[in-house]
Amino acid sequence: MQNFKKYLLFSVAMLAFVSCSSDDDNPVANNVTLEFNNTFKNTTIVLGNAASTSATANTSAAGQVHHFSELKYVISNIRLIKDNGDEVPYNINDLDKGATVIDQAKTASLSYVLSNIPSATYKQIKFGLGIKPEQNTLDQVRFPNFYAAAGANDTEMMWEWGSGYRFTKVEGFYDTDNKAMSIHTGSTVEGTEGAYTQGVNAYRDITLNLSTNAIVGSKAPKIKIAADFDKLLSGKINTITLSTGTGMNDNATPNVHTAAQMVKFVDNLGGNGSSDISGMFSVTAVEN
Repeated sequence: MQNFKKYLLFSVAMLAFVSCSSDDDNPVANNVTLEFNNTFKNTTIVLGNAASTSATANTSAAGQVHHFSELKYVISNIRLIKDNGDEVPYNINDLDKGATVIDQAKTASLSYVLSNIPSATYKQIKFGLGIKPEQNTLDQVRFPNFYAAAGANDTEMMWEWGSGYRFTKVEGFYDTDNKAMSIHTGSTVEGTEGAYTQGVNAYRDITLNLSTNAIVGSKAPKIKIAADFDKLLSGKINTITLSTGTGMNDNATPNVHTAAQMVKFVDNLGGNGSSDISGMFSVTAVEN
């Protein structure tokens, strides 16, 4: 009888040990890191001023040489898609917890950690380039952290006229004489203050297939995403030639006709939502 009791106690202890070990090995959730690499084709972009000899230069399909001095864009509305098709949203209604500004000048901003993602196997990722219309107001009360990050002096991802956020901000130079290039995208409004209506909707929803399934559980995978800014001028939708001025077709710097020209850049960077749902983005690797 004494031996039986010892055996029973040993069995219970072993069962508890195996159970705890199993829980430790298979947590209910883990992190997923999105790592962004901003490139011209396959070359990571180095920023520089007009006279820079180290800035990464690119030549567009129209033959225009250009380089960037500033490169920023907003990512929000992130969703991971399981291998069975179920969608797992990540703080899609909270800009403080589910949106970020990717800034080529800030290395830390190029990695964005999604916390407490449910353990599962994931085959796709979806996210917004920009902010969906129902959230695109400068709401300091609801989202103080994102508001502060987007409005910081070294970020400036807000329109000066105060109705919403900039979605992308590209500054640089083009042609051999280094003419200024300033391309900002974001949704616009029409009408007068107090009675604004939606103008251009510059938000784009991106869908990317993962190169390898991301397995969340005992592992915290990293999804590497390339943003190829060669597409800015040489996109799947539009081939754009930059020109400086204030005419209907001038597009290199802001003027009264910028909104009409802006849509071409938006469709190149974020796709048109139908024939192109990936824009400049692609998944280059998944590290489990």
